[in-house]
Amino acid sequence: MKLQRIKDVLSMSAGAVITVNGWVRTKRVSKKRAFITLTDGSCHHGLQGVVEAHERAFEGLYQVLTGAAVQVTGQLVDSPAHGQQKEIVVNSLELLGGIGDDYPLQKKAHTLEFLREVAHFRPRSQTISAILRVRHTLSMATHDYFNQLGLRWVHTPIITASDAEGAGDMFTVTHFDLAQPLPQQAGQVDYSRDFFGQKTYLSVTGQLQAEYLAMGLGGVYTFGPTFRAENSHTRRHLAEFWMIEPEVAFVDLNGCIQLATAHVQYMLQKVLEECRAELDFFAAKDSTFSVDRLVQMANIDKFSQITYDQALAILAQADAKLASLNWGDPLLTEHEKYLCEVEFNGAVFVTDYPQQCKAFYMRRNDDQKTVACFDLLVPKCGELIGGSQREERYHELSAAMKDHNMSEDLNWYLELRKHGSVEHSGYGLGLERMVLMCTGVDNVRDTIPSPRTPGQAGF
Repeated sequence: MKLQRIKDVLSMSAGAVITVNGWVRTKRVSKKRAFITLTDGSCHHGLQGVVEAHERAFEGLYQVLTGAAVQVTGQLVDSPAHGQQKEIVVNSLELLGGIGDDYPLQKKAHTLEFLREVAHFRPRSQTISAILRVRHTLSMATHDYFNQLGLRWVHTPIITASDAEGAGDMFTVTHFDLAQPLPQQAGQVDYSRDFFGQKTYLSVTGQLQAEYLAMGLGGVYTFGPTFRAENSHTRRHLAEFWMIEPEVAFVDLNGCIQLATAHVQYMLQKVLEECRAELDFFAAKDSTFSVDRLVQMANIDKFSQITYDQALAILAQADAKLASLNWGDPLLTEHEKYLCEVEFNGAVFVTDYPQQCKAFYMRRNDDQKTVACFDLLVPKCGELIGGSQREERYHELSAAMKDHNMSEDLNWYLELRKHGSVEHSGYGLGLERMVLMCTGVDNVRDTIPSPRTPGQAGF
């Protein structure tokens, strides 16, 4: 007998004798027979086990409670029940672990808020396990796609001395004993006596390091955790999140937009191919979530594209609240949602933002007012990707760094523009926001195994 995953079992022919390990999602017992539903995380569907009263396995069911881990052996048969194609007629059942009667995930609906309170059990719930399988598929699709293009996966540092975004919302890393007075110099903390000899942070991006790696390898991408100490409690923010950041040499803004489009569409195609049961499950739970919209996005020739100025004109015609933007203001969540969910009903690139609301490293356009950049706005999550052509000209970048009061710690970044500098572009895609779009859940905290938010670092 060979131990099988439920995903494989459900595609087997009836008649096989199989052994399956799993956790009990539900149990129902009558005088003549019992029904248990097992899950093992390999797929969205569970496997129903039927235990006849005359089998020895029936006697052991009294100690098998919801949430228990069991091993069952029996014959796989076609199921007469609605909603399942196969079931197993159990002749042997062994309790592997778990006899407590206080398992928190009983047979009833649980809110996502409740599941966050028992995060160590929530991967066993249908909703979170489905979300995590979608997350896995999106992650593997990213690696597959960039590998096909010849981009190298690089590992950029998590600890950095650079505030790449200039936002200041960064976690400080220190080896100082905070229970003791900190060393001072000229009235400031003397970080020269800290572990790294200077003030260091958890990184908000791997972009700057990816740029110099792309100057040697041609094209690279990072995929790892990033951190922002923004004291935000909104549904769209996490303190620890995962970013996908490609950087490619000899590529301008239009080429970067094409790369981002193809990347998103490849991920969508993989999710539609490998996670259709999960997507249908989300659609059944939420009438506002549309699998058809994902299909349309995955197969459209190109996404809509407008400039920042055109976006302002559209918003000005919408209503007074949306028209309250001044030129140079960033788009807010309500503006993004209107553009992608109402005006375009799908993905839309917004390009050429004013330089004052974007980062210092973006290439300045000829009008000297805007920069060669884009945000990709998508239904459900708003901004999914932010990208730009990077400023490759030494004097222009030097001036932008002064305008943004960037630290001298970034002189190495400016020095790249002295030796073999070429046009190059890249973007950052937030994995959790991609999961939001592909599952329809409302809160980004439900798209990651262990959400880190203000006041919450448990589990």
